Amino acid sequence: MRELQLGGLKARLTGGQDGQGGGRGPLLILLHGFGAPGDDLVSLAEVTDAPTGTRWLFPEAPLSLSMGFGDARAWWIIDMARIQADRAAGRVRDLSMEIPKGLALAREQLGTFLKELPRHLPVDFRKTVIGGFSQGAMLTCDAVLQTDYPFAGLVQLSGNLLAQPVWGPLMSKRRGLAVFQSHGLHDDILPYIGAERLRDALNKSGLAIDWHSFRGGHEIPEPVLRQLGDFMTRVLAKS
Repeated sequence: MRELQLGGLKARLTGGQDGQGGGRGPLLILLHGFGAPGDDLVSLAEVTDAPTGTRWLFPEAPLSLSMGFGDARAWWIIDMARIQADRAAGRVRDLSMEIPKGLALAREQLGTFLKELPRHLPVDFRKTVIGGFSQGAMLTCDAVLQTDYPFAGLVQLSGNLLAQPVWGPLMSKRRGLAVFQSHGLHDDILPYIGAERLRDALNKSGLAIDWHSFRGGHEIPEPVLRQLGDFMTRVLAKS
């Protein structure tokens, strides 16, 4: 694995021909979730059966959180007190109409990252899959809808429908895009119904959804990783 700076973001690169992202193989870009360290998802490269030569790129969120443990980071700030209050009251959070204050800046930062990427690595966006977990999933969904990069696929691990007034009108332009989506039935951070709403909105707009629910919470279980490997093999074979 090696580290690099792209568009003002630190990133970790692994896989490829040499374990450090070498070669011109397919690329999977994965963004971690809120409150996680920048290397949170790096281990997925070792346990997911992706096509031979696949390179894995893990951008690190720019915001550092003072949470008293580790290097917790975020793409934008979340009101954790509200989440805890909703959970205590048994209220289901509906994020579909919310546009977080920090989303526009996070979108700009990720856009700069993607723009600079070909200057540092050999990359064919037609052989590139982008996605993430939780907040990282929602940011990549936003980025895919707001850009015209010809990605081979989008990965949504425990994400939710967000910013529907912005996202909704943009979805149909991505008609046919392959989307891998997973969510735990007992997720108490981002509700299952929010994932269903995202799935249904994307499906209605003509995107090809590969949907996987599981009996669990806010996590990425081993069966989902197997299914993700199958998804990667399938979509990259078509690209």
